[in-house]
Amino acid sequence: MFFWDSSSYTDDEDDDPLCSCQGINLTNCRHDSVRRAAQKLGIKEVQVGEDWTLFWTDARPCEDKFKELKLYQKINHFPSMTEICHKNSLATNWKHMIKFFPKDYNIFPRTWTFPIEYSLFKTYARDKDKRYICKPNAGSQGKGISIFTSWEKVQPEQDMICQEYIDKPLLIDGFKFDMRIYVLVTSCHPWRIYMYKEGLARFCTTKYKDPTDKNVNDKCMHLTNFTINKDNENFIHDEKTGSKRRLSTLKKQLRSSYRNTEKIWSNIEDGIVKTLVLAHSRIQHSYITHFSKHIVGSACFQVLGFDVLLDEHFRPWVLEVNHSPDMSTPLPLDREVKDALLYDTLVLINLGPFDRCKMIKEEKRRVEERLKQNVRAEERQETEQQRRAVMVEEMETYEDEHLGGFKRIYPSDGKEKYDKYLKVEDRLYKSRSSDVGGHLENVQSK
Repeated sequence: MFFWDSSSYTDDEDDDPLCSCQGINLTNCRHDSVRRAAQKLGIKEVQVGEDWTLFWTDARPCEDKFKELKLYQKINHFPSMTEICHKNSLATNWKHMIKFFPKDYNIFPRTWTFPIEYSLFKTYARDKDKRYICKPNAGSQGKGISIFTSWEKVQPEQDMICQEYIDKPLLIDGFKFDMRIYVLVTSCHPWRIYMYKEGLARFCTTKYKDPTDKNVNDKCMHLTNFTINKDNENFIHDEKTGSKRRLSTLKKQLRSSYRNTEKIWSNIEDGIVKTLVLAHSRIQHSYITHFSKHIVGSACFQVLGFDVLLDEHFRPWVLEVNHSPDMSTPLPLDREVKDALLYDTLVLINLGPFDRCKMIKEEKRRVEERLKQNVRAEERQETEQQRRAVMVEEMETYEDEHLGGFKRIYPSDGKEKYDKYLKVEDRLYKSRSSDVGGHLENVQSK
């Protein structure tokens, strides 16, 4: 519901030059690819202190930034998306859900949070012949990752996660690879999730062998990160056989060895939606808390980078989710893929309705009408719900007509199959929130 302080409005708004154009603030963005996409779309880059329509930041914004957002402004992060983008939070949320759906949610490698779950890890691992990989919770670019050939060698370091290592990955020409898949969430209330049809396949630069004590430290054999492999003398620059390839190139290569590739991508889409379900209620609650006044489009959107690995049976595994995937363009291939992704993103999020003067004047008019008519709270709420329903319908129509390289994966045909997961996740969220609230009440009473 909107609230309005009429004293904050003056007719001087008519003279504001920003009323007739869109402005993007890139002061916290280091990537020229975002700037190029904005320029191509005719969005003006504004300087510090100038008003803006879109704020694009590489880092997760602080709470104050969300609270400061005006009705005509958008930001490229959702509050609480860390619930799936921090490795330990993703692991915790997954463990809650897999208790209810052990088969359906077997889409992540088994994971433990160290040091708190080290005892559980030992109990599970001591009678199993498995390999393990440990990663810093907030790490990136392959930094701080270690692989172990037995559980006894694993050390429970602070703020780490430990996973079963997928030691039988699908290989192409003998090399291990993973996929960086780009996902755009345009709205969380309701959910609108898109997968970009193009992406990146990242290859190791040393041919793969089963992990042994002699080769586990060969990061160019076991880790696909571009940062690790780019300086290897074996790094290949080639569109079809290179160490970094388009996702579309990989798809063609997979079709030559596995006929049912549609099933692979269907399973990947399913895994992406299930992953986002894990944070559904927390994100939606945080969004409504921060942006109860926003009913013209969504105040937030977010491009996520899903890292997905195929095993030798062509089964996809979600390894992690990046809240701010790298948009640097060190290779021509990167520039082609990421520039197109960012341009299509800026088109799909639809900055058109976010006209400062129109929104301010329209809301002033509506508030004055309500004051004159002395409309009851129930009637106001019903009116706001109707307005929101119209907004959602308009958003859906616009997005369906401006997909570019995106494919909508939620809602989609058969979306009802996710209802059971959403209901359980909502119940889990309310239960945890209730536990926290009860704990705070007990602390305060003492």
